[in-house]
Amino acid sequence: MSDAFLVDRIVRAVLAQMGGGADEPPCACHSAPGGCCPDRLGRLVGHGAARFGLQAGTHLYSREIARTIDHTLLKPEATRAQIEQLCAEAREHGFATVCVNPTWVPLCAELLRGSETRVCTVVGFPLGATFPEVKAFEAARTVAEGACEVDMVLNVGALKSGDYRLCERDVAAVVETSHRGGAIVKVIIEAALLTDDEKVKACVVSKAGGADFVKTSTGFGPGGATAADVALMRRVVGPDMGVKAAGGVRDLRSAQAMLDAGADRIGASVGVKIVQESRGAAVAAGPSGY
Repeated sequence: MSDAFLVDRIVRAVLAQMGGGADEPPCACHSAPGGCCPDRLGRLVGHGAARFGLQAGTHLYSREIARTIDHTLLKPEATRAQIEQLCAEAREHGFATVCVNPTWVPLCAELLRGSETRVCTVVGFPLGATFPEVKAFEAARTVAEGACEVDMVLNVGALKSGDYRLCERDVAAVVETSHRGGAIVKVIIEAALLTDDEKVKACVVSKAGGADFVKTSTGFGPGGATAADVALMRRVVGPDMGVKAAGGVRDLRSAQAMLDAGADRIGASVGVKIVQESRGAAVAAGPSGY
């Protein structure tokens, strides 16, 4: 009996217990048919499910993929028109967040008000080589302006120097100010600059500092996310902390590889492409799903 078949049977049984039969009317929050509300499926993902073999339309599959994506535009030359387009795409597809530089946070918060998409921003970006107090102030200001998620860059030089106390203080300072404002914190470890031993230490430091996620890359370093890095980070932080894969995720296949390796969130500038590909994959797979 295949793993996909077992997942299909388990998901159907769980949905049946939740009252999610095929005759159930569409949910009010997402207009999803047959008890397949993305929020319900999201809870199943939280309990460890990686794929679903539901008899659902293609929109549902793409919607679930979209909810794992931080729709990202961090280029320094990004214009207001491009940020507005980013937010419009996020509203249309239901991405988890838009991830933008701090200066765009107020605009995005305004454009996304009332939608399911949150605003994510970056702190100490892209080098991470500034004082903890500066990062904490930047985080507090962005949260006050409407950011719900803060992706901070770890002090990589301090980590490689063995100054773990400074690294933990770096993380804790941002976590304290962000959590006070109701925002979560992801720590970017810039994995391409680290040995495997240093990646482990970066994850341990991030967890000790109270972060909610660890994140592979800024997208501006010498390399992006790899499935091996994601799997290593997941093993270190365990099931109660998030892992975000960012940098080099260019299509549905690479996004799925990161999710299969243990990522909860994908940072990508090609979110629309990934969603469009997921719709095509769902159609090609037929009624049993992708």
